[in-house]
This record gives sequence, C-alpha cells and structure tokens, in this order.
Amino acid sequence: MQLDLGFVRASFPAFAVPDLANRAFFENAGGSYASQPVIDRLTRFYRERKVQPYGPYAASSEGGAEMDEARLRLAAMMGVKTHEVSFGPSTTQNTYVLAQAFRRDLKPGEAIVVTDQDHEANSGPWRRLGEEGIEIREWKIDPTTGHLDPARLAPLLADGRVRLVCFPHCSNVVAEINPVAEIVAMAHDAGAATCVDGVSYAPHGLPNVAEIGADIYLFSAYKVYGPHQGIMVIREDLGMRLPNQGHYFNGDMLYKRFTPAGPDHAQVAASAGIADYFDALHAHHFGPEPDAARRAAQVHDLMRAHEVAVCQPLLDYLGARNDLRLIGPRDATRRAPTVAVALDREAEPVSAALADHGINCWAGDFYAVRPLTAMGVDLDRGVLRLSMVHYTSAGDVTRLITALDKVL
Repeated sequence: MQLDLGFVRASFPAFAVPDLANRAFFENAGGSYASQPVIDRLTRFYRERKVQPYGPYAASSEGGAEMDEARLRLAAMMGVKTHEVSFGPSTTQNTYVLAQAFRRDLKPGEAIVVTDQDHEANSGPWRRLGEEGIEIREWKIDPTTGHLDPARLAPLLADGRVRLVCFPHCSNVVAEINPVAEIVAMAHDAGAATCVDGVSYAPHGLPNVAEIGADIYLFSAYKVYGPHQGIMVIREDLGMRLPNQGHYFNGDMLYKRFTPAGPDHAQVAASAGIADYFDALHAHHFGPEPDAARRAAQVHDLMRAHEVAVCQPLLDYLGARNDLRLIGPRDATRRAPTVAVALDREAEPVSAALADHGINCWAGDFYAVRPLTAMGVDLDRGVLRLSMVHYTSAGDVTRLITALDKVL
C-alpha cells in the first residue's frame, strides 16, 4: 500500500495558503502543520463551547464530551487505558511535574539514569534532582555516531539502585530510532521504571505504548498535526503510586494527578482531531478495522514507508558531500526523517539562504545542547536541520537538494 499524497495534502489547509503552497516545508520537527479535523474542532469549540465544561447545559456538556473523546480515542490508538492519558501545556512542563513527583518518592541512595542524547526537556528536570541528593547517572552516546548503545546501560543498572531510566524514542538531532522495548525490558529487570520522550518519534506514527512497555510516554500534539498541548501516558500502577501533584481532591483520578493547573479545554478537545485524521487516513487506504490500535499501527507503517522512501535520497546526497557532517544513521529505515548536519560554517545563514530558494527550514541547537556537545559540534555554528513527515513529497526533497547545491 502506497500513501496517497494528494489525499494527505488535501487534509492540511496550509497547502492551500499561497505563501506556503509554493514552498517546501522542512521544519516539521519544530512543529507540523495542523490537520483540518483539528482546526475544525478547535474552531467549533471556541465558537460554540467556550464555557466551563461538564456542566448540565448543552454547550458545557458537549465541550466536556469532546475533551473526554480526545482522551478515549488517543488512548485506544496507543493501546492503553483511557485514564492513563493526560494533557498539559507542553511536554517540557509535563516532565517537570513528573520530576517533582519522583523527587518526593525517591529515597536516599536511589538513582535515575539520563542520557546525553536527549532534548533538554527529558534531561534537565531529572538532572536537577541531583541537587536534592538523588544520584544521577548518565548513559552516554557514542561521540562519533550519536548511537545510544543498550550495552552501555547495563553497568549503570547493575547495583539495583536505579529507580527510573529516562531516554528518547529518538533524538531530535541524531534521529536514530532506539530499541525502546529492549531498553524497557532491561530497566524493568533491574527494578526501574522508564520515561520515554516520544516527541521526535510520534509524528511519524503513534506507538503502541502497551506493546513497547514504557511506564511513561510523552509527546507533543502540535508535532502530531494537532494543537499546542503536551500528551502524557503514565501507566496506572506507577501513576497512582507517585505523589499526587494536582489538587488534593482530584487525587483519585489518574489523569488529573499530574496536571497542577486546569488544562486548555479547547486544545484538549481539538486533540480528538488527531484521531479523526489518523482514522481518515486509515479509511482511505485500508478496509474496515474496528480495533483502534490496529488502525493506528497500519497508519504508522503507511507513514513510515513513505517517509523512508523520500528521506533516503537526501541522506545519500548529504553522505556524499565532504563539506558537512551528517549526524545519525545514513539508512533511512533506522531513523526518523529528521536530518541534522554540521556545516563548515555557521548554519543559520544557510537556512536563511535556503528560504530564498523556497525551502523553509531552520538552524541552531534545537535544545539538543548535550548531544551536540557530546559529538563535538560547534554550538556557535549549530546544525542545519531538515525535517520531514509523511506529507513531504519526493519533489520537495529534489527541490531541497537542488537548493543545497546552490547554497553550499
């Protein structure tokens, strides 16, 4: 089954905007375009249901029902219980709240493992717990390739004092897809829970969190064609054991325990549009399938196959140049289609020059200061990042390569 790119692009109003339609968008890792169902739901909520939800009158009860629908449908797609999904203003804030819960739960002598492959959102909040007397152990990447080797994790777990292992599904600059299920199994065997940052992976197909076994899985809706919300899965046994971070009278509701402030009602409701879009993709490409997790898995594979096909020519082109360093694997099947390169010059002027050729992208450190530093990348120069998703076309990539030839 091949992805119908015409159908896909018709689902994103951005492609009908003149100033966007005539340009190739390669900054998807910073935030993807919003799909039509998400925009429709957000507009409807603000127009018809912008009241306190869950009240006894129609506008209020319908608003609450849409919020519940978002949680219900996204949970089903990821193979978890509805109340194991919660929303927050961002993944960074969700992680910070989690860190405060673990700060109160961990005992002297216990440890947390973090990596130097992570975006700072899944590293900084945990590292700060070192100031509270919690031991922080760093799982280091290979400084040449950026690879996060599970063999290097084993010694960190050997003494049985680690209670949490935090790592990315894939890095936002290295992009290699880590073997999450294998790492989770190692952590569980050592008596540790896991916190997986899925921000850079989820746009390429929602994972089945139950199958990979993660205790916590975090991602950002605005990178998965939705509104600016952080979405968090926390498994019930762990979430109910950790200290409540919400209002004390909501402590028996898992999806409220790690939401200290009220969520953005409209954006939570609009997140059901993510499920609308994924289900529309499935209906267009496949036959009927009543199981939401199976639908999500088929859409995941459909999207990934397209992304691998369009990404590989760019990797081949960049890998053949001798004036830049391609970060991460050269095989598109082993990585997300987020491609960072360290140049022989400052990267941001190059991204500006590409804009003159109809290529929208950016440069910098992308809050990935630790992995870039570990790999010896000059932070003053930064990296040029070229990120794709399933609505990226082969023609977009050809246009990018032509522009790179001129600019570099």
